[in-house]
Amino acid sequence: MPRALLSVSDKTGLVAFASALSTRGYELVSTGGTAAALAAAGLPVVNVADVTGFPEMLDGRVKTLHPRVHGGILARRDRADDLAALAEHGIGLIDIVVVNLYPFAAAAAKPDLPFDHLIEEIDIGGPSMVRAAAKNFRDVLVVVEPHDYESVLAALDVPGGFTPAFRFEMARKAFTHTAKYDTTISSTLAEVRAEALVRERAPSGLPAVLAASFTKVRDLRYGENPHQVAAWYAAPGAAGLGAAQVLQGKELSYTNLLDLDAAARIVLEFDEPAACVIKHTNPCGVATGATIAEAYVTARDADALSAFGGIVGLNRALDEATARAIVTTFIECVIVPAADPAALAVLAAKPNLRVVVADFSRFGDLQQAHVEWRSVLGGMLVQATDRVVEARAAWTEASIEAMGLRVVTERRPTAAEWQALRFAWRVCAHVKSNTIVFTSADRTIAVGAGQMSRVDSVKVATMKATAPLAGSAVASDAFFPFRDGLDAVAGAGATSVIQPGGSMRDAEVIAAANEHGLTMVFTGRRHFRH
Repeated sequence: MPRALLSVSDKTGLVAFASALSTRGYELVSTGGTAAALAAAGLPVVNVADVTGFPEMLDGRVKTLHPRVHGGILARRDRADDLAALAEHGIGLIDIVVVNLYPFAAAAAKPDLPFDHLIEEIDIGGPSMVRAAAKNFRDVLVVVEPHDYESVLAALDVPGGFTPAFRFEMARKAFTHTAKYDTTISSTLAEVRAEALVRERAPSGLPAVLAASFTKVRDLRYGENPHQVAAWYAAPGAAGLGAAQVLQGKELSYTNLLDLDAAARIVLEFDEPAACVIKHTNPCGVATGATIAEAYVTARDADALSAFGGIVGLNRALDEATARAIVTTFIECVIVPAADPAALAVLAAKPNLRVVVADFSRFGDLQQAHVEWRSVLGGMLVQATDRVVEARAAWTEASIEAMGLRVVTERRPTAAEWQALRFAWRVCAHVKSNTIVFTSADRTIAVGAGQMSRVDSVKVATMKATAPLAGSAVASDAFFPFRDGLDAVAGAGATSVIQPGGSMRDAEVIAAANEHGLTMVFTGRRHFRH
């Protein structure tokens, strides 16, 4: 009778899986809480203590660390001497090992958990069994993720059972599982002050040791240039682009993914239907609309020349009307939270157009609770994700103080200007510095991105304007260092300005705004993007 050893912290799907193994003729061997869960479900289960001949001891620290367990896992079935050694000592074979580890990461997430409690969440027997089974993958199947239960049962029902390739893939997952576990322990213990055995997180909350295991999604055609190799990796607990599906089109490139990321970040700032067109990580058009199709057409037409060959982001499901609008222009990629079958049928006429579907709700999780990594020569930079939290809710005269906003000019914004300023502020945070953005209440009119001086950003924006700038709102991602930039936006026709403030010459800039009859709002919060 084949045997399966089950010892899991995450009991998702456990009973159903164990029942299916039992039905297929496997004897179930288990430990502690797992054995209790199986017995409570009415399944026949052998406690590991009955296999080893020793009770669990030391408050559960020792239960599977025994030759009757590890011999049964590590014995090579094609070695007569291995099998003879088992027979001599009365050790039975173990054919499947189903193990996931103590929830150390969950314990580590509790900053006030006493050190001794934290230490008890370090699994010893579990990683040993996982590594032993993975090492002997030719003869023993190791399962560490509940979401693999279904594929394991499906493989069992195929004549010949588990293929060598299937066994090896499960072993590789197992070693990744234990590697991540040990990395989490190492990173957490780096926060412990050795003299007192007390955790002391840095005020920033960022780890003392930065380590993570990323899984390759696929190799890319090349990097930013054809002579650079590149690959796409998913972060642990893949979400956002790490878990995206590519439904059609050519292989994605390195720059495509950077642009898709930029597109998703922008449209996620809006609750109403929103669309953007990205070129080289900067928006050439952003708009909202009553429908996603209306938003897309408006965003595209904000700079139709630059939109050619762009990347499109939508914060609503792609529908047929929007798809028909998209195929009228050469577009490289589209990123959406979902896509209707009728829309995909339309886009299929453009076989090279990449269609990427990602769970936008998980992007929000990443923005709220995540950090961003960026490599530099010989090192890594880490920062909290920038979020335009001060613009999540609508701005009104009654709410601006709560948002940290301050009107600094003699003239206050009208209701329409408040709406336009909020739109402009959400967009400018996603444009490369130095940034000047001219908008109406629902669309960009001109974007000046990435210039070395702010007044040059104004000049670039006005040069690229595709509609009159009279009455527009302007957002500047950082303060105006001199009044020349403010004079330039006033000369272009803007009537309202939003900026962080904080310049040594704020008084000079405010005076200039009053001279021009502008209304200006300080946010007290900068949004550089490099």
